[in-house]
Amino acid sequence: MDLFGTAGIRGDAVERVTPELALAVGRAAGESGAEFVLARDGRETGAALAAAMEAGLESAGADVRRAGQLPTPALAFASQGRRGVMLTASHNPPTDNGIKLFVDGEEYDREAERSVEERVADDPGPVAWDEWGECDRESVLDDYLEAVVAYARRHGAPLDGVRVAVDCGNGMASVATPQVLRALGAKVVTLNANVDGHFPGRESKPTPETLTDLQEFTRSGDFAFGLAHDGDADRIVLVDGDGAIVHEDTVVAILSEHYVAASDADDPVVVTTPNASARIDERVRAAGGRVERVRLGALHEGIASARNAGGEDTDVVFAAEPWKHVHTQFGGWIDGVASAAVLARLVAAADGVASLREAVSERPYRKVSVPCPDDAKTAAMARLETAIPETFPDASADTEYGVRAERPDGSWVLVRPSGTEPYVRIYAESDDVDALVAKTRDAVDAAISEVR
Repeated sequence: MDLFGTAGIRGDAVERVTPELALAVGRAAGESGAEFVLARDGRETGAALAAAMEAGLESAGADVRRAGQLPTPALAFASQGRRGVMLTASHNPPTDNGIKLFVDGEEYDREAERSVEERVADDPGPVAWDEWGECDRESVLDDYLEAVVAYARRHGAPLDGVRVAVDCGNGMASVATPQVLRALGAKVVTLNANVDGHFPGRESKPTPETLTDLQEFTRSGDFAFGLAHDGDADRIVLVDGDGAIVHEDTVVAILSEHYVAASDADDPVVVTTPNASARIDERVRAAGGRVERVRLGALHEGIASARNAGGEDTDVVFAAEPWKHVHTQFGGWIDGVASAAVLARLVAAADGVASLREAVSERPYRKVSVPCPDDAKTAAMARLETAIPETFPDASADTEYGVRAERPDGSWVLVRPSGTEPYVRIYAESDDVDALVAKTRDAVDAAISEVR
């Protein structure tokens, strides 16, 4: 597809995600005449895109409920029982914007996105003048925050007096995460907690390079831990009391183990992605569950697939890719605010981040990008489906989403083509990760050379 990527439509607001595009996507998505709840993040271009999206939806016969500025998980929560549109570019720079479509609390799957894209190309035009939809305004945020608080109280221990530092990144977490943690009893101090579409405090994407202020603030301020979000609050980063960023796969392993252990199902399942660490598999197995993997950006599809393939005793208890978590007992959407609340209570129950992560095997991790022309990727990956298992004969190999080889000692390597850039990516985790990467790189270089 040309419009939709791994997380909806996203791009420059002047050149790609324009009001014209929002109008066209709205008219295509609204063709069913359903009710849509519409929200946006704090980006400067959001208001104009919302107006265009509303016009497109209504001119297709759909009714629109304008919900103002919201975190993406709050819009997803509000889309339960109907459809939803979120205008956000998530962690992208302020020059970008984007469109995410939801139905009954879940992102559109590939088939639904493809249908919308085809209708955009066909340009159906508006319905008859007396069939246009209507618009009203709706308050969503308070109900969402109350639901997150009630859900989090089912996990971990009370936060009474726990000191937490939260970096909202001038994004939509500003109206959600501090409020939820305070309702749960924490003493919260914030950074960049005003919504500003220029992201003046730091870049929207929370990374080790952009979180130095939070790290220093947490380390010097006697906080139990710190949290950070991206622009629309679907991503989350955890910082321990010493100001060190906790690896994103360790966070997934902690949450996965907790949800498996808490489940009454005979077959508890965690859905994750091919680039996720084997430390997740280890903790899930230790708690009595199993892991299923799905392509990046398709957690909702993986959840559906695992449920359909499972039996009566199967329960998908959690789904996650790095930084993004679906709390399946709460809803079918990625939710950084719910993650903040649940993680906070798990830290309180363990009496600190160090105790919470103690059982997780944290091996060195590397990600390497190997140049590869787009027109050579398919042939190179076909060769690597044989070459990687031959390179690591002691490993179990999976070729469904790239080539992933897991070795008996818990180390692993994944080779997959980039969907957006001329690279083949290598992901590796091992006590001797440099040697593992070097051996894999030799196989990748050879495969690319053979097909060019």
